[in-house]
Amino acid sequence: MGGARTKPTISEQHTKQTVEFNLEARRKAFEKPRASLSIWEAMELLNTLVDASDPDTDATQIEHLLQTAEAMRKDGKPDWMQVTGLVHDLGKLLYFFGSDGQWDVVGDTFVVGCEIPTDKIVYSDTFDKNPDLSHPVYSTKYGIYEPNCGLEKLLISWGHDEVSRGGAQRGSKTDL
Repeated sequence: MGGARTKPTISEQHTKQTVEFNLEARRKAFEKPRASLSIWEAMELLNTLVDASDPDTDATQIEHLLQTAEAMRKDGKPDWMQVTGLVHDLGKLLYFFGSDGQWDVVGDTFVVGCEIPTDKIVYSDTFDKNPDLSHPVYSTKYGIYEPNCGLEKLLISWGHDEVSRGGAQRGSKTDL
């Protein structure tokens, strides 16, 4: 990982990604559109963001999106998957439209509301200040979930992946 450059953002994310924050972020996220952009306009705006959690910043955001889609095309993936590769990081536009900083846009993706599998997460030692770790329910193995409840029942840490997933579920085309 990117060490000194990436750890502060990851640490802040690990501290602030609580159940309470996640519920409120989801409530506010899709209240109203924040911008209406073409896909290319969205990609151009995204290109101005330097992801503080990404140790590999040699490629611009647009280059990364195009490389992802092209790799899928070369690999013979269906058109829908190539399009997904092209737009997969557009949720990072949240940074420009209501985030509290990069910590609630980029970084790790993990389940909140239950014990965090720190052996699977980079810089897992930085969860020590997250208040959910001492919560009587959220700190247990299953927390607020039933065993085998399914992915759709899980509350995933808020960020660009969840913004993109939420927009796709709502059928949003270009409204952010």
